Formats: sequence, structure tokens, C-alpha cells
Amino acid sequence: MRERDGTPPGHLDERTAVLMLHGRSVPVLAGFDLDFKSYSWADALARAGYDVFMMDLQGSGLSPRPKMDDPRNVNPAQQYLLKPRPPGFTPGLPNYPFQLTNSISDRDELNTVVDWIIRERGVKKVAFIGWSAAAFTMGPYAVKNPGKVSSLFLLAPIFPPEGTSNAPDPLPQPGFPTFVSTKDGTWNGWGSEVHCEGQREDEMRDQVWNAIMESDPVGSTWGPVGEGRNRIRNFVRWGWNKTTAAQGDVLGGSVPVLIAYGEYDRQANTSSEDPELNFSVPALYNAVAGDHKLMVKLDCAGHSLVWEMQHKNVHNLSKHWLKHLKVDGKTQGIFDMNTDGDISPAP
Repeated sequence: MRERDGTPPGHLDERTAVLMLHGRSVPVLAGFDLDFKSYSWADALARAGYDVFMMDLQGSGLSPRPKMDDPRNVNPAQQYLLKPRPPGFTPGLPNYPFQLTNSISDRDELNTVVDWIIRERGVKKVAFIGWSAAAFTMGPYAVKNPGKVSSLFLLAPIFPPEGTSNAPDPLPQPGFPTFVSTKDGTWNGWGSEVHCEGQREDEMRDQVWNAIMESDPVGSTWGPVGEGRNRIRNFVRWGWNKTTAAQGDVLGGSVPVLIAYGEYDRQANTSSEDPELNFSVPALYNAVAGDHKLMVKLDCAGHSLVWEMQHKNVHNLSKHWLKHLKVDGKTQGIFDMNTDGDISPAP
């Protein structure tokens, strides 16, 4: 976990703590604290007076990655990407034939960090900001622990409205601990959602990948020299669906919710016959039972909008949300945001 302490001197009794959580494939520092131009979201919040905490779950970033240092535990279908081969590596079936973590372990880790922040910073609650698959952890956690969560800002949240509520049997689930991704695959995959002139800077190809590699001391030594491979934990998830989102009227009730996403996002909005892979951001807004809920669609933005031209507008939106818990003076509704940051009700 990393902290950026933004509380001004003399205002320690007025601290507002914000916890930021990463998605599936990008460690928290590369996603939220990129040291390049104005892209650090955490820095923008700290400069606005917030105490910002960023955590990597087990298997991601600079947190422990048990079983993931062994290249044999990489998805067998991806082991061909480990060229030149790491010393002593021979492709084959995983030595640990299970997925790494699950919804229970992720939420337990989140709870440990939340309790630490509350205790160490003397705050009553923590404001959540999560990107992408962070919704799997932060959403259900907020439903079960409304006394610890002051608000929920979900950026490009992954939400399967018909996803399962039940843990699979047995646990751990068979499989493998590690996926890997390449620099070109990451850039090109992101590029499939780029449809506006100036939507992303070419420099971001190196800036983002280098930041990911700085959070992966082992993966950065795999693959081509000077490039590396991004190690991505394989986790089992359940309990995040339209039933969970509506449970107890917590979300949108005692825990106000703001949802934001890019108009070209095809990772958070899919069309799959598999209910576990059929994701919809608008379905999450509709599932939240409470009245204090807002949704903002950003023009000219994809799933990776934290690294796109709309990033400053996302920063400003979150700062306004944390201070006022409103959008355009309202606590409910669906809005569009253009590239100038102007907000208007969705047609």
C-alpha cells in the first residue's frame, strides 16, 4: 500500500481518507499514480486535500505473489510468450494447478486495509475509488460494511448482472495462478477503443508499460530483454450481480454511488451468452436500489481512460464527488461529459 497525505497542517481532525483499488491486469501505482505529466490521479486528490491510499491485492503489483514466480504456473496456453525462456524453465503443466485467489480472500485483504486506515488516521469511514474489476471487491464489501464506507466511485466497473452469487466448489478452483500480457498486446488492446483524434498520447505506450514493469520485479525479467511480461493473477469471483447491488438498499442509500465510464468501453460493456462474462455498466446503475446514485458517460474515452485525454476530467469529477456527493448539483441521474468537462443530462 502507498499513501499520499494531502491533509493540510492544522486540519488533522478533518481528514478525509480515500482508498483506491486496481482492476484485473494493472497494478495500482501504474493505474492511479503514474509519474508522467498530469496523469497521477492520486496526486490530484492529495493536492485537493485528501489522504489517498492505494493498495495492491495479493498477486498484483508490489504485494506478495505466491506461486507466481514459477514460470510453470503461467497459463499453459501462454507459456510460448516466455521467450527467451527463464533459467531452468521447461514449458508444461502448472506445478500449482489452482487459481490463485478468490472473492473471500480479496475482501478480507480490503477489510484489513480499511480497518488500518480507520485506526491509524482516526477517521470513521473511508471513501472508495475503484477501477474496472475493483468493483468485484469494493461493491460487495460496501454492501456488507456500510459503516466503514462513506461513498463509492466506480470507474469503468465490471458488473455481470446475472453473475453467480455462490462460491464454487471446491476451493481453490483448479486452473493456474498466472496469466501474462505483452507490451504490444496491452497497447493494441487499448487501441481497439481509441476512436477520437488525440484520445491518447503515443508516449503513453512506454510510460504505462514501464510503470507496470516497475511494479513487477520478476515479470520484468521474463520475455525479451528490456521489455518483460506483465504477470496477472488468476482469481475466482462471485457475489457481484444485480441481487448484491440491490441488497439492503445500501448502495445508493447509506453509501452514495457514482459510476463513470467511457463511451467506447467494450470491456465493461460486453455481449456474451455466458452470464459470468456478460458485463454492463448501465445494468449496475439500474440495479442500485437506493436513490443516491449517479452515472456519467465520458465522450471519446475507453476502458483505459485514466491514461487518455479525459483523465483530468475524471480527476475533477472525483474531487467534486468527494466534496459534494453530487453531479451537476444532483444526487441522482444519468449524465454525459464532453472532452471539455462540461456535464449535461443524458438524452
